[in-house]
Amino acid sequence: MAYEQIKYDVEDQILTITLNRPDKLNAYTHTMQSEMIDAFDRADADDNIRAIIVTGAGRAFCAGADLSAGGQTFDRAARADRKTAPLQPNGEVDWSDDAVRDGGGRLTLRIFKSLKPVIAAVNGPAVGIGVTMQLAMDIRIAADTARFGFVFARRGIVPEACSSWFLPRLVGISQALEWTYSGRVFQAREALAGRLVSKVVPPEELLETARDLAREIADNTAPVSVALIRQMMWRMMGADDPMEAHKIDSRGIYSRGASADVREGVTSFLEKRPAKFTDKVSSDMPSYFPWWQDREYK
Repeated sequence: MAYEQIKYDVEDQILTITLNRPDKLNAYTHTMQSEMIDAFDRADADDNIRAIIVTGAGRAFCAGADLSAGGQTFDRAARADRKTAPLQPNGEVDWSDDAVRDGGGRLTLRIFKSLKPVIAAVNGPAVGIGVTMQLAMDIRIAADTARFGFVFARRGIVPEACSSWFLPRLVGISQALEWTYSGRVFQAREALAGRLVSKVVPPEELLETARDLAREIADNTAPVSVALIRQMMWRMMGADDPMEAHKIDSRGIYSRGASADVREGVTSFLEKRPAKFTDKVSSDMPSYFPWWQDREYK
């Protein structure tokens, strides 16, 4: 796929995805959504990519949905470029139809499934989908000029992009409700205090800080281990008992314990040299992976 609204740059095993509509503050469109999903598909299939950074071009990260359609922006029936769900015999919308699905949720669900660690480098305003898309990313680093806003209630809609699952898990239910009830835009320091971001840095240090973290992962860790860790951590957030974690941890230790990577990891440590891990995400994931059944929209 040729990209029109994002940039896809790989350097030293780090992929940087840049939202690239700077004249529109990187407002989110269906095209951008499709391109980002494709970019994450490409990244998972490329063993040379060890970490992903997502940032924005110009002075914004993403100013939210493109509102150029005015009051019809979110009304599927009023837009020729959107599909509408069929009606059931009783006249009710078929809520399980694919046309009902939220576009932002399609993106965050794809990011959730990523086999590579994802770092958000928030360079400026991040509002609406501009902030909810970040919730499925692993680490969020903000410039001190960044602003955040879960503004949905002020637009007459509700939070999307699976944020009712992600946000309370990241920041706690009280903080999540304060931000989504009020819909106010808040500064990076408040995002840090509320645990939405892990670090706030001067704008000129943002990408360097993100790249340093990505570089640490790429230089020192086993790709298969990182892919497993990412899914273990995220998916255990919904587990109902620690026994579920014990099952997956045990399978991971058992399978990885017999791998070439673990022999190299231990030997390199004892020999006091950098490790050279050879197992690949594309071909060497353990047979129990994935251990979950993918959910369908029904």
